[in-house]
Amino acid sequence: MATATATAGPHSGKWYRHLYAQVLTAIVLGVLLGHFYPSLGEAMKPLGDAFIKMIKMVIAPIIFFTVVHGIASMKDMKKVGRVGLKALVYFELVTTAALIIGLLVINLWKPGVGMAVDPSAIDTKAIASFTAKAKEQSTIHFLMDIIPSTVVGAFATGEILQVLFFAVLFAFGLQALGERGETVLRLIDVVSHVFFRIVGYIMKLAPIGAFGAMAFTIGKYGVGTLLSLGNFMLAFYTTCLLFIFLVLGTIARLCGFSILKFIRYIKEELLIVLGTSSSESVLPRMIAKMENLGCEPSVVGLVIPTGYSFNLDGTCIYLTMAAIFLAQATNTDLTIWQELGIIAILLLTSKGAAGVTGSGFIVLAATLASVGTIPVASIALILGIDRFMSEARALTNLIGNGLATVVVAKWENALDETRLHRRLNRETDVEADDPEAVKVEDDVVGAGGLQPLRA
Repeated sequence: MATATATAGPHSGKWYRHLYAQVLTAIVLGVLLGHFYPSLGEAMKPLGDAFIKMIKMVIAPIIFFTVVHGIASMKDMKKVGRVGLKALVYFELVTTAALIIGLLVINLWKPGVGMAVDPSAIDTKAIASFTAKAKEQSTIHFLMDIIPSTVVGAFATGEILQVLFFAVLFAFGLQALGERGETVLRLIDVVSHVFFRIVGYIMKLAPIGAFGAMAFTIGKYGVGTLLSLGNFMLAFYTTCLLFIFLVLGTIARLCGFSILKFIRYIKEELLIVLGTSSSESVLPRMIAKMENLGCEPSVVGLVIPTGYSFNLDGTCIYLTMAAIFLAQATNTDLTIWQELGIIAILLLTSKGAAGVTGSGFIVLAATLASVGTIPVASIALILGIDRFMSEARALTNLIGNGLATVVVAKWENALDETRLHRRLNRETDVEADDPEAVKVEDDVVGAGGLQPLRA
């Protein structure tokens, strides 16, 4: 029986050249700087902001080219509809489970009981911008925003769903041209590789971005902020872990693989998200890695971008727990029916939260305004820890979206399961499996980043 041994790659034996090691080191340094030199740490904010802006700069075209190439390359257009419908059904089931788990844990843990906060005494100046944006949130407003005012506007604003909407229409139009559209399709494939290569260059700056973002967070809010509301944070992080290992872990097991191996596979992306508090910072990398895991590009191109608005598991957990926590802290009595009503509202309002820092806070304000029983002003209580909560939300969202891609691909018979297991077990010569998938991931991760194992 053949045994797998690692080939000597460019990074073999040099742990410090791996992105995950660099990002982890940067996070630690950022925490130390922010803690011991708060003002200097807070001044590092532009580093994190610049990195996220560079990533967001290329997200719209990458989604467009990925979705168009995936759909236009398919001969069966009915498959696109099936994939979209299956993805939405899965998203709704899993996010509902996230909302329910959040509700159960917060009611059992009760971190806000005994705080007895007077809402009228809360300074609401710090949350004025969030409550103003929250007033714009509504189901009709969200649905209308999916349609861009202009094609250029969708790319200019970087709205994921608007770009996805236009990309699907463009792909159908291109596919309808038949052979006349082949030249455009080949061009789109080439240009997409250019953009993935750009992402590869930008990702070299990920440690700097993670350092700046973490230094700012610790410098501005400090460790003391964590201690004052530590019980609520502990409850939230515990719930996220329970959801990942029990709910998502069970789903992964039903699909025939371990959630731990999947987490190991995307460990670099998780560390980048931990440092930047934004799941959007790794969207291009997730597209490439899911394709290389064995999921068909057409499925990846639809599920990953759509999941960033419709499959926010961590955000759903946070919204439920935060709403009930604030009710507990302000001595607002809620019946079980009122709590279930909050979940019903969150099923709608949570769908508009993007994968960027602070979006969950805006949706929370909109939800409390819709409920009417919990004082909206009370969200000022958790403003200081929202940045830390954002990290757990983004991490949970990322794992959930990656798993959703595998589930929908398997559901649609668009998953190479042999390749999946060999990649998760790190027992494959990936170049032999699929040279094109390796080319895409090499564009993003960089040469040597795959570290293949040869049988």
